[in-house]
Amino acid sequence: MPDKQQFLERFPHACEIKVAWGDMDALQHVNNSMYFKYFEIARIDFFAQAGLFDRLEAEKIGPVLADNYCKYKRPVTFPDTLLIGVSVSEIAEAGFMTHYTVFSCAQQAIVTEGQARVVMFDFKTSQKAPLSDTLRTFLHANEKG
Repeated sequence: MPDKQQFLERFPHACEIKVAWGDMDALQHVNNSMYFKYFEIARIDFFAQAGLFDRLEAEKIGPVLADNYCKYKRPVTFPDTLLIGVSVSEIAEAGFMTHYTVFSCAQQAIVTEGQARVVMFDFKTSQKAPLSDTLRTFLHANEKG
């Protein structure tokens, strides 16, 4: 099990999220649906680093989710700070798989893992769009190892 330093070495641009009291449910742990919000926050941060929103603005081509999955390994409670690392695999012509690894600073452990298939979409034609060369290079630099 990695510690925080090892996690940050593997995911140097990990997104940090503070667990809010309201993220918990009646069973006093973070509600399962919150992890999809955490994944979204990390994914948007990752996409911003990739420059994806520049293409969306200029060409109306951007990412959409084809599916989303989460595996809960350990319950998380308030207070805690989560680090969410993002990596990718299955880089194809018009899409790729994102992987999320959630590290709890309070527990010093990986508590949740997830993945989502992302497809580039041309909002003008309502069709899939190919990955740009710039995005493809960024994705290969962040491939799951």
